[in-house]
Amino acid sequence: MSWTEQIARSEHIIKSYDKELGRLHKTLLEMGRFAENQLAAAIEAVIRRDTGLAGEVVESDAKVDQLERDINNLVVRHLALRHPLAGDLRETVAALKIASELEPICDYAANVAKRSIATSQMPLMQPVPALLRMGRFALMLVKDVIDAYVARDAAKALSVWLRDEELDKLCAKLFGELLIHMMDDPRNIGACTHLLFMAKNIERIGDHATNIAENVQYLVHGVPLSEPRPKVDKSSLEVGAPKRRAKRPST
Repeated sequence: MSWTEQIARSEHIIKSYDKELGRLHKTLLEMGRFAENQLAAAIEAVIRRDTGLAGEVVESDAKVDQLERDINNLVVRHLALRHPLAGDLRETVAALKIASELEPICDYAANVAKRSIATSQMPLMQPVPALLRMGRFALMLVKDVIDAYVARDAAKALSVWLRDEELDKLCAKLFGELLIHMMDDPRNIGACTHLLFMAKNIERIGDHATNIAENVQYLVHGVPLSEPRPKVDKSSLEVGAPKRRAKRPST
């Protein structure tokens, strides 16, 4: 092979390499914006008591599973064929981890939408505005952490990581309000139970957003956050119990 041919071949490999990373980044961004839109639509369905919109959120949930599979395939192919190093390796591994956090965010949004269908058939509850504040706050965390990933902004990711504690406080306060409503009138138990599950789903979305923030921090700086997450699960039955890592969604 001549020197000119070697240069051409090297340039082709570099372009193919960059193209693969670009495709991975683009697919992950699509997944992130989809998760953001799913949560926004679920919150809107609660506000408008719109069962049609809620149904669309539930039906659209399958799309995120396909996006996650696409990302997994891209990552496996890239690792097997390109053997990325240093920053490129972090980029590849971070995409895999972030995708695994975005998928349950969509599941939780679908759970909120499902329960909004049930609550739309019930009298409007006084604690609903508090639930909506929680939802909007969680949506802001998801949006900001996706923006942090796009901009490779570790400071913005850290801000998301720190603000999740506020979402926990909103959740704990709402739990207290709902318990009072159930004790005041047992007829409220059905609707309040749905709202309790919706609040817990939204709180878990915040957990996954902070997990993504940790991955962005590692992606940018190459070192994980060393300090413990500043939060306690105040809704736990055991007072002072340490915050558990985000678990898989449950309806």
